[in-house]
Amino acid sequence: MILSTLFNTCVRNVQAWASEDCLLCGAETAPELLCPACIAELPVLPDSCPRCALPSPAGAVCGSCLNHPPHFDATLALWRYEFPCDGLVQALKYRGRLALAGFFARSLAARTMPEVDLIVPMPLHPKRLAERGFNQALEIARHLGRPIEPRGVLRVKHTLPQTDLPYEERAKNVRGAFLCKLDLSGASVAVLDDVMTTGATLNELARALKRAGATRVENFVIARSVSR
Repeated sequence: MILSTLFNTCVRNVQAWASEDCLLCGAETAPELLCPACIAELPVLPDSCPRCALPSPAGAVCGSCLNHPPHFDATLALWRYEFPCDGLVQALKYRGRLALAGFFARSLAARTMPEVDLIVPMPLHPKRLAERGFNQALEIARHLGRPIEPRGVLRVKHTLPQTDLPYEERAKNVRGAFLCKLDLSGASVAVLDDVMTTGATLNELARALKRAGATRVENFVIARSVSR
């Protein structure tokens, strides 16, 4: 399917979300929310660094991760954060289209997901959670059928939205934003988030998890921005 007009079709036909029509093109599709053709055309990532998921020749660890290793150890990302994937992520996050949480989880489960002891959904600050009414990362994690920890890791600093800040200020914005109340000694942990942009927030959370004893922290993300 050609995707040039698909997202507008999705917005105009939100009633189809309760039916068997593809959310993007409107074609009949069962049992998934997107038809196979539209799923096949979601923007896949090129060869990427296994640690940060940014493009890297032959999928080697990139120079940035070699020179300045992040606190997380690996990143599994499904798609590039661009049309129409960005619209789907935003539909879940900002318009409460919760059916997409299951679709994203099933898409993750279809990949070779590393075995981990625990999945930590990216926590929201209580103010942000009250504004939105739900945590999109937690909604996705609920569908994975793996142990999750929605309460033992807290976002204790109400930060500015990362998208409102220039790249060089994002790490400072989230410094000290998380508190882990768990004993993670010897555990391997996956952090689940919807979008990875610079990786600053995921890096800060990984730092908190490793301070709590985690030996390995991986990121499971739906979409990865490939430009900084």
